[in-house]
Amino acid sequence: MNPVVESAELERIAVRGENDASVRWAGAFASCGGRGATQSSTIVYEIEPGGRLGWHTDATEETQYILSGSGELRMESGVYPLGPGSVFVIPTDVRHDLANTGQSTLRAVAFFAAAMFTQRFDDLMLPPRTHLLGTPNRSG
Repeated sequence: MNPVVESAELERIAVRGENDASVRWAGAFASCGGRGATQSSTIVYEIEPGGRLGWHTDATEETQYILSGSGELRMESGVYPLGPGSVFVIPTDVRHDLANTGQSTLRAVAFFAAAMFTQRFDDLMLPPRTHLLGTPNRSG
């Protein structure tokens, strides 16, 4: 099995918030349990200008690397500007959001410290109209 994933070739799934038009992004799992990883997960995602991920908490630690674009990491402890090359860590169960405040697409990679995890969003996320998203192999 070839361990290299060409992230540009992964089909992105568009996600949006049911009650907030600014919650809109698209992402794809590059790896997770059952897809080449046994102890971690990786997501590649994009947020168009004016969009954001939506407030949520993750059931495992998350590290992100910003590839391109600009935005801000929003946490209850403050708002932090970011751009290409920015790296940050979000501890387990810390509520956060990431918004694109620039004029171009924000592209990032998120690394999670588990092969299976869930994310609980404040807003209902479409599809599939749930507060709970996560790896394809998650329960719930």
